[in-house]
Amino acid sequence: MKMVKSTLAVLTTAAVLGVSSFAQAGATLDAVQKKGFVQCGVSDGLPGFSVPDEKGNYQGIDVDVCRAVAAAVFGDASKVKYSPLTAKERFTAIQSGEVDMLSRNTTWTSSRDGGMGLVFTGVTYYDGIGFLVNKKLGVASAKELDGATICIQAGTTTELNVSDYFRANGLKYTPITFDTSDESAKSLEAGRCDVLTSDQSQLYAQRIKLAAPDNWVVLPEVISKEPLGPVVRRGDEEWFTIVKWTLFGMLNSEELGVTSKNVETLAKETKNPDIARMLGADGEYGKDLKLPKDWLVQVVKQVGNYGEVFDRNVGAGSELKIERGLNALWNKGGLHYAPPVR
Repeated sequence: MKMVKSTLAVLTTAAVLGVSSFAQAGATLDAVQKKGFVQCGVSDGLPGFSVPDEKGNYQGIDVDVCRAVAAAVFGDASKVKYSPLTAKERFTAIQSGEVDMLSRNTTWTSSRDGGMGLVFTGVTYYDGIGFLVNKKLGVASAKELDGATICIQAGTTTELNVSDYFRANGLKYTPITFDTSDESAKSLEAGRCDVLTSDQSQLYAQRIKLAAPDNWVVLPEVISKEPLGPVVRRGDEEWFTIVKWTLFGMLNSEELGVTSKNVETLAKETKNPDIARMLGADGEYGKDLKLPKDWLVQVVKQVGNYGEVFDRNVGAGSELKIERGLNALWNKGGLHYAPPVR
C-alpha cells in the first residue's frame, strides 16, 4: 500500500508541474522512434517561420528545424507531425508531452530556460522587437509614438519589453492584446490601433499579408534582444543533444560549404578532415549522438544547410527578403557559431 501511495504521489506531482511522465532521461527518443515520427509544436501561422501552403504542408525556418531532426533520427525529413500552437498554448504543450519539441519563434530567456521545466537547444534566428506603422501616420521613429495605441500578442515577451521601453523613454501608450499574431495584424489594418509591435521578423511576415503592404513600414528601432530557438523538456539530455546538434550540423555545413547539392558527393570524396568527420566518412560520431552514421548527410540532403534554409524561407529567395544581418555566420559578420563535430 505504501508503494502504491508513493507512486501516486510522484504521478500527482508530475501532473501538477505540467511535466509528462515521459520526460525522463532518454525517454523522448525512445518514444519518437516507437511511434515513427516527431511531434513538433509550431506557430499557428507566421510566414517564413511556420505556415501551411495551399496543400496544407507546413513551411518555414521553424518547420525546417523539425524536418531536420526527423531526417537525423529517421533518415526521412517527412516523418514529422505538426501541432499549430498559439503563444499561450506553446509551453503547456511541451511541458505536458503533447509535443516532442517546440520550434515556434520562441525567445530564449532566463525564466523560460530555468523555471519552466524546459531548456533551449540553441538559436535559429537572432531577432529583436520593433514597430510596424502606416506611412500616413507620419512617424519615423519609435520615440514619436507617445500616446499611441499598440496591438500586442498576449503571452509573449513583447508585452514586458514594450512597457520597459516606453517607461524608460518617458512615453505613454495604450496596449490592446490579442491571442494570435493574425488577430493583431487585422486589428492594425482595421484601425483599432496605431502600431503593431512584435519581433521584427514577425512584422515583416505580417506586413506581406496586409492588403497594401507598401503602405506600411517597420520603424528602425530594435528595442530588445530576442534569440529564437527550439525548446525541449528539461531532464532528457539525450533528446536535448540530438536537437542541439542537428542545428549545429546545419550551421557547420554552411560554414564548410556543404550544401544539399554536393553533400552526397562530399561524403564519398572529400579530402577535408572536418567534413569527413561531420558527414560520417571518418569516425563514429553519429554513435555518440545515438544517430546513424550518415545523420547529417540526410539532414543537409533533405532540408539543407542553415544558409539554404534561411534564404528560401525568409531571405533573398523568399517574399520577406530579410538580410542575413546578425543571422550571418560568425566569419561573415554575424552571430551564428557552432562547435565542431570532432
